[in-house]
Amino acid sequence: MISSRLNQKNAGIRPWVESARGLGVWAWFFQRVTGVGLVFYLGLHIFVIHFASAGGRIRFDEVMARLESPFFISLDLVLLAVVLYHGLNGLRIVLLDFGVGVKNQAALFWVLGGIGIILFGIGVKALWPFLAVAKTI
Repeated sequence: MISSRLNQKNAGIRPWVESARGLGVWAWFFQRVTGVGLVFYLGLHIFVIHFASAGGRIRFDEVMARLESPFFISLDLVLLAVVLYHGLNGLRIVLLDFGVGVKNQAALFWVLGGIGIILFGIGVKALWPFLAVAKTI
């Protein structure tokens, strides 16, 4: 009896991962991860904006040159993906709370995921001219 409790106590994360076979558990997990990531990004963004002018005047051309670099464009694409996932999964949770799609939760997840992919494609298309400019620089 005592040894089985010790084994359960020392099992670590493995039983949790093995039991997390359903789509809902992973959707819940990534909702939390993207939420923490967005809070971190927002804090970092506010910090950078607050201290951006500490070194003197900010020139528009210098800021645009930095924002048009492939690094910042890729960060914009990652931010777009994270915001879309977090927002659409949050919408799914609200719909489920109101009883919409309760019997077809997986279908609702995939429909909203498809909408997210379409919106991400629109975002990539909007950033594509900046990617082309960044490649020529």
